Amino acid sequence: MQARVWGCRGSLAAPGPETLRYGGNTSCVEVRLDDGSTLVLDAGTGMRPLGVAIDRQPVDELHVLLTHLHLDHLQGLGFFRPLFRPGVDVHIWGPASPVQSLADRIAIYLSPPLFPVRLADIPARVTFHDASDDAVSIGPASVRAGKVTHQGPTVGYRIEEGGRTLVYLPDHEPLPGGHVSHEPAEWMSGHDIAHDADVLFHDAQYLDDEYPQHIGWGHSSIEHVMGLATSAGVRTVVLFHHDPYHVDDELEALLGEARKRWDGPDEDVRLAHEGMTIELDGEGVRFEA
Repeated sequence: MQARVWGCRGSLAAPGPETLRYGGNTSCVEVRLDDGSTLVLDAGTGMRPLGVAIDRQPVDELHVLLTHLHLDHLQGLGFFRPLFRPGVDVHIWGPASPVQSLADRIAIYLSPPLFPVRLADIPARVTFHDASDDAVSIGPASVRAGKVTHQGPTVGYRIEEGGRTLVYLPDHEPLPGGHVSHEPAEWMSGHDIAHDADVLFHDAQYLDDEYPQHIGWGHSSIEHVMGLATSAGVRTVVLFHHDPYHVDDELEALLGEARKRWDGPDEDVRLAHEGMTIELDGEGVRFEA
């Protein structure tokens, strides 16, 4: 499979000269499977340019996997060109709620006064699915969701294909207020879904000295993400969901702190950036520009 980052900023889009190297668009990652099947992880503002790219080589079916419905993970949906192509099958997966269906919750955003086009008027064929704790098959891949700690119903996704595993946990606080190195794995949110991942995209919003002011906000410190990755036996960590207040130089300082907490090679811990492409196949994991 191949993964490409179209947006990796957290909470709010942050375009500008001080965020050029890593990008200002919010969460969106494209995953292409070996048979050409297309998965889209989250619908942040990075979904708009992804939709433009897909429109140049149209697909008949794609799957959008939403981790949760905060606006920074949903705002791009109404600007995703494949939704406006009649005949395209778009499957939207997201966390279940005991209060409203996934379709009803998304319709709150895709309707006036928040958006000029109603969900019911979208030309594509849209099907909604509650993300399942049990593995489901999408093309040649096995995909399962796991509930994780964040504000509101939230899941992460584990995608397995051809003996390789990609895990996506963009908004996550593994142990609110705690130290992951001091606690058993079974107490740690996200451990089950992240275990033995070849590549883990993970929330890395706060430096350790910033985290005490944000306990319970649903985001990770560097200690959290690196502690979880080490405990879960992850092989490659991609730091994701960059704080909108962190400029590029601050992100690189954050990367240095993360690598100090890692026992493996420095190149196995990286900052997500727009355009980052990762190949996962029988030969291993390879990063491209």
